[in-house]
This record gives sequence, C-alpha cells and structure tokens, in this order.
Amino acid sequence: MKKYLILPALLGALSVYAALPPAEVETDYHKLSGNLRAYPYVADEPPAQTPPPAGYEPFHLEHYGRHGSRWLIGGNDYLTPVKNLEKAEKAGKLTPLGKETLEALRKIEKASHGRLGELSDKGALQHQAIGRRMARNYPALFSDSSFVDAKATVVIRCILSMLNGLQGIREVAPGVATRSDASYADMYFMNYDDKPAWKIKDRAEETVLKDYREKHKLSGDYLSGLVTDSKFAQDSVAPGMMPYLYWVLANTQGHSDQPWLLDKVFTVDEAREAWRYDNGMWTLHCIDTPLTERRMPYTQRKLLKNIIESTDTAINSTRPSVNLRYGHDGILINFITLIEVDDLGKEFASIEEAEDAGLRSYDLIPMAGNIQLVFYRNKDNDILVKALLNEKEVRLPGVPVSGPYYRWNDLKEYYLKKIADKELD
Repeated sequence: MKKYLILPALLGALSVYAALPPAEVETDYHKLSGNLRAYPYVADEPPAQTPPPAGYEPFHLEHYGRHGSRWLIGGNDYLTPVKNLEKAEKAGKLTPLGKETLEALRKIEKASHGRLGELSDKGALQHQAIGRRMARNYPALFSDSSFVDAKATVVIRCILSMLNGLQGIREVAPGVATRSDASYADMYFMNYDDKPAWKIKDRAEETVLKDYREKHKLSGDYLSGLVTDSKFAQDSVAPGMMPYLYWVLANTQGHSDQPWLLDKVFTVDEAREAWRYDNGMWTLHCIDTPLTERRMPYTQRKLLKNIIESTDTAINSTRPSVNLRYGHDGILINFITLIEVDDLGKEFASIEEAEDAGLRSYDLIPMAGNIQLVFYRNKDNDILVKALLNEKEVRLPGVPVSGPYYRWNDLKEYYLKKIADKELD
C-alpha cells in the first residue's frame, strides 16, 4: 500500500515514553487473559494526566470504546471443558483440583444459559466508572451548556455499555444534555465490515498464524493438576479442550460471582503461552505488514474520517461537545494501529516483531478498552489534541508541542493523506 511522507513538522519524532517490558516476563494472570482482561481501572485510580500548555482549554472529546466485560459468546465455549472433564470424572480420575474446577465450570455453564455475549455486572460497572472519570477530568466538556452524543453498535452489550457510560456521566454532571442511539445507519463507521481485507487476513491465518500457533500450542501438561492419569488425560480429556478451558477461567474476572481458578489450573508459563496463542491472531488482525498486504489498519479508515469530520463540526461550534462510540475490540485495535499510537502503526515483518514492540491485547483491548482524543484551543484558536488509550497518555505520529499534546492541523493533514486513496465512500 502507498506510504506517504510525513509532513516536515512531523519528522524526527523521538520516543519520550519508556518502552514496555518484554512480553516474556509478564506474570500477571489477569493481563495474560488477553482481551478477556477486566478493565484495569474501576476501584483503582487511572494514571495521572499532564496539564495542557498555558492558555489552552478543552472544548471537545472524541471517543471509541469497547463494550465492558461480557459472557463468552459461544455456548460450546462453556460446554466443551465441562464435557471433557466429565470423562475423567466418570473414570474416577479427577484430582481434588479437578473436582473443584469441574464443579465451578458446571455452575458457570448453567448460569450462561440465555446470557451468551451479554454484558456482565462488572461490565456495567466498568463503563459507569469510565463515564464518571471523563466528567471529572473534563468538567468544561460536561457542563450544563455541553452536549454529549453517544452511539453504539446494534449489539445489546454495546448498547448497555453506552447507557451505563451515560449513567456514570450524569452522576457527576446531571445537567449535561445527552443523546443516545444505536442504528444500522451508523455501522459503516462504527463496525465496518471490510470484506476484501478480511479475505486477505483469512489467507494469512491459514499459513502465518497456523505456524505461529504451532510454536505456542500447549502440550497438555496443564491437565496433570486436574486428572490423575496422564495417558487418560492426553487421550481422552485434552483433545478439543484448549483454548475453551482457558477462556472460561480467564473470563471469570469479568463477573462478581464467579471463582478465580486460572492461577491454580495453569502455571504462569502455560498462561503466557495460552495468551500468545491468542495474541497472534489479534496481531495479524491489525498490524501494517506485507503478510496481509498492508491492509489491516485501513479497515478503520471510515471511523477515522468520521472522527475528523465530527471534530471539524465541533471546532466551528461555540458549544463544548463530546462524541462517544461504543463498539468492539476488533475495531478498536485496528484504529489504534491506523492512528499510529506509540509507534504501533509502523510496518512489521512478523507477529513476533509486533509483539516485542508492544502489541499486546491485554494492554490495548481489555474489556471496556477505549481511545479518547481530547481537543484543546487557546484564544488564537490554535488547536491541540491529546490521546488517551485506556486513560493513559500515549504518543501519536510526529513531534508533540508539549508532553502528549500535538498540533491537530498537522495530524489531521497527515491522517487525511494517509487514507486518501483507500476508497472512502
């Protein structure tokens, strides 16, 4: 795909933020749950924010957020590990931990009936908390004279995430005017289905991802803590067991009434390999790489254009405003690479190279993961923008004016040139 020269004002950017630690040393089981990780800031305070340069005040905010923690989407996700462990139960070959795990899995599977894919209780709390923090961080954007326009994809967990986010905002700013909507009319930018790109990715998954996953495929040794007979475990329990067992146990962190057994069933090395197995898919899904004909970041070109156009409208208005969008991880992660957050938009030769550069699902797309673009201006109408990824300040392309603050006109021109020949319609 065509690459554009960065504007002269954007050349020579240097990293001012510390690099992420290597993925090989991550030991937090909650993080190693990947995109099933519960949002990290609910009870805990998010990172501190850098004040804007003198004379600049916030006037607008653009947002895209993933729905909060949810139930798993497929019924077999829950049923498969139950059926497999029941084979060992019938043979009298479960360890005490195996019995504990099977009992928990049965209760979770039963509770999932009629709930597949729906927002969990913790998912609702996550978005309420994010909404409260938004309103507290930027009171000028959530005043009685402000307007908040919220949209969700036409999926119940996203709609409920939106409503809970608005609830949190109103708890802090009860007088703010809001509008909410979920319509197929907006799906072209909220959840764009770029079929040609997905076909290219599917072909790469048959080769590149398949080879990658063979390197990070669990041997089945994890079953030694659940099943007393290793041969029986390998022959009768292991087939088809992964990754369903891992997903169910990892996802319990997104519910207030489900037990946490992930660190009992899997060693940290096994957990890391299970995460890598899944993270390879997300990496191939979003990176700029010849492996997918450098197409994947551009799947979210329509979302970027919508944000640019919405910001243009806000710039010409005297009313503070906020545009909120509630959608999905597969949109958010590609938007992150498209706008080149923390250098993740550069070209990568392999999945491993991208992971080492910081492309890790647990940091980018946890449940309720979100991007916030906060716009500031001074009395001369000079406009700056700051990007927050999961409420943490991040870098954008080019040289910041100060700290994490970038000149919007330069970024806008760069982004529009970047997507200019990508068949925007």
